[in-house]
Amino acid sequence: MLKIIVALGGNALGKNLTEQYKAVKVTASAIADLIEEGHTVLLTHGNGPQVGKIDSAMNALMLEDPTEEKTTLSMCVAMSQAYIGYDLQNALRKELTRRGIERPVATIITQVEVDNADPAMKNPSKPIGKFMTEEQAQSMKERYGYTVAEDAGRGWRRVVASPMPQRIIELDAIRAASDSGSVVICCGGGGIPVRQKGEFLKGCAAVIDKDYCSELLAEKIDADMLLILTAVDRVALDFNKQTERVLDTLSAADAERYLSEGQFAKGSMYEKVAACARFVSSKPGRAAVIASLCQAKAAVEGKAGTTFDNE
Repeated sequence: MLKIIVALGGNALGKNLTEQYKAVKVTASAIADLIEEGHTVLLTHGNGPQVGKIDSAMNALMLEDPTEEKTTLSMCVAMSQAYIGYDLQNALRKELTRRGIERPVATIITQVEVDNADPAMKNPSKPIGKFMTEEQAQSMKERYGYTVAEDAGRGWRRVVASPMPQRIIELDAIRAASDSGSVVICCGGGGIPVRQKGEFLKGCAAVIDKDYCSELLAEKIDADMLLILTAVDRVALDFNKQTERVLDTLSAADAERYLSEGQFAKGSMYEKVAACARFVSSKPGRAAVIASLCQAKAAVEGKAGTTFDNE
């Protein structure tokens, strides 16, 4: 049996509370299939729409009541981890119980350290939150020191840094919970970004890519497989073009070549492919697969998705 890190994409969570409540039921069934087969599963997840909504809500509260204190982005990430984890763990516990499987399910609020010297910290580029007019964006910049940018002709948004994850602070707790038989939900949204400040860690205005964080977790707990579940069945070259070609397998070397050629869009498939290539290259015998949620079990069995190798 395998130890699998399952990284859930946005399609596994929905875009709002109602969609999330419905989506996690489907997600729970797919994950329960793997657990029922005897695999050890740890879940990570994104938080793209959720953390943006929380940040926007906190900003609206400040505009409504100037006496309210500013809520940091790291706190918004923590909030998103908690409420997404709450829905996931309840849905999964219910599905496991329905199948006669008694297994603890727990969400661990996870901090992830980033490097003060990471170039991304000085070049915020990850858009979050709602679209604004240029006037609204400049107001937020002046009042709260936000970095704002025009987003592909659709309006203005807040942009934040997206540094690489360096260390998972709660790694020992995650490992202990998993080793004791719990299904662990952790590293939500790529983790709460923290930086070293003197002897302690302090949250920072950044978001960490969940696929890179999932890969780091997979390495550190010596997982057998990194399974990234997304909205498409397989990785494709020339995506959405007449020359589109889907891939059943992809070597780490070819993945690196395609990444350098710009085959995969950043903020979408780029990070998934890069994470998988890195994981299979980190140690012989490790596997990585990108597949759709409904194909989770088949992907683990090598019957679906795009499988990465280090040949």
